[in-house]
Amino acid sequence: MPPGQPQFGWGPPPGGPPGGQPPRKKGGGGKAVLVVLGVVVLGGVGLFGVANALNDNDSYTSPSYSSSSYTPTYGPSASPSVARTIPTSTPTRTTTRPTATKPTAPRTTSTPKPKPGPTDTDLVLRNKLYKAGAMKAVNCKESGSRPSNVSGARANYANLLKCLNKSWPALVAKSGARFRPPTVQPFSGTVTTPCGTGNDSGPPFYCGSNETIYMNLTEDIGNYNRYPQAYQKVWARMWMLHQFAHEYGHHVQNLTGILAANHRIRYQAPTQALELEGSRRLELQASCFGDIFIGSNKRSYPITGQSLFQWKWLILHWTDYNNDHGDGVNHRYWATRGFNSRNPSVCNTFAVSSAKVQ
Repeated sequence: MPPGQPQFGWGPPPGGPPGGQPPRKKGGGGKAVLVVLGVVVLGGVGLFGVANALNDNDSYTSPSYSSSSYTPTYGPSASPSVARTIPTSTPTRTTTRPTATKPTAPRTTSTPKPKPGPTDTDLVLRNKLYKAGAMKAVNCKESGSRPSNVSGARANYANLLKCLNKSWPALVAKSGARFRPPTVQPFSGTVTTPCGTGNDSGPPFYCGSNETIYMNLTEDIGNYNRYPQAYQKVWARMWMLHQFAHEYGHHVQNLTGILAANHRIRYQAPTQALELEGSRRLELQASCFGDIFIGSNKRSYPITGQSLFQWKWLILHWTDYNNDHGDGVNHRYWATRGFNSRNPSVCNTFAVSSAKVQ
């Protein structure tokens, strides 16, 4: 996959379940969960590994020796005369012992070789984020604004960004990575990014190159205003919540090295089938990460009653058109694991069989 190409994902089903009642069988619903998020461009470096050669320089310091000095000094006090004069004092002989500095063993100074960094396999399969522990609630509450217009949608995005920026830093730090908050850019129509061009006929996405979440205003406002029923509006709000948290999950993958490592692995995949499987592992993990946040704040947001019912419905009813996000059953499996455990340790989609990421 060439660098700079944004990854797009799923779109919403055509409304929530009729009457708010659970369907008896899997419904047709939505476009694949847009999860795919953004391109992994990583600041224009590309998704391919960069090898750095380090040269060790040895220096040799020669031993130094002090030259020894031997200078006898005589001081007779005698004056020449016709008569032999006996010196009044005995000549004094001063002897300076040679002082030789003991040669020191040559000391070699060398630059220690740096320890090899984690491989791409280590970053996706054994990332330290999986051992960071459970996420603590930040008592996030849903915005009082409704996404019926641009200002209402933007208020929801700002509220979610604030909550997520409080929820993830501690876990990211425990993984050994440095936390940086993402930028959020709502858009309608066409939007140009470092990762490529997107438009509002598709889902929201994340661009790793500039660490920006692009939220589709047209989609979120349209979902909320399309149907008059109260339960449908709850579904639209839950859909927006899940989409935003999912795209933030891609940001967490980017910060911890999972995103770029996955792209390099996929780029080197020997078959298209393995490349698509790598994409599904990435996308299903992003949903699991997103639902860690939702589950951690389910009491305060809250995710109860009709909100919980609609959340459960939407994580199952979606369609993976390109076979790169996973089917509804597997998406529900990973989303529910994140929601219930609130711990990244249950989101290691790279450590399971292919059957769990179909």
